[in-house]
Amino acid sequence: MNVIKYTEHDTDTLARTIYGEARGEYFRSDGGVASLVCVANVIVNRSKSPKRYGETLAKVCKRPYQFSCWNKNDPNCVIISRVQKGDDKIFDLCLDVAENVLKGQWPDLTEGANHYHASWMKTYPAWSIDRVPTKRIGQHLFYNL
Repeated sequence: MNVIKYTEHDTDTLARTIYGEARGEYFRSDGGVASLVCVANVIVNRSKSPKRYGETLAKVCKRPYQFSCWNKNDPNCVIISRVQKGDDKIFDLCLDVAENVLKGQWPDLTEGANHYHASWMKTYPAWSIDRVPTKRIGQHLFYNL
């Protein structure tokens, strides 16, 4: 098992990314907590390739155009920058998910995926063309590239 090095800032950034990317998935019968865990799994999986994705979990999350919730023009960017513990039960859950995934308490439900996108997108990302998703949870399709 790989030991994940992380700081409190990494945990907070991971939780905000989970919240921004998947909070709506929590309420879906085919999503739930698993949807939140899967977003965390993808970020942790990317952190295992620091030269490609970033040297810290926070840098992986905030790498430009990787997680749309951090794009300045995305409405989620304002939401995730302002939410605080205790403001929203789903954000508090995202903090718990981040902590538990980083501690290795919860498994990688994506089976190694390092990319995902929403299944409802009219045009799928170029990187997903001719690729078969390894997993679908909620409205997210997961890929191991």
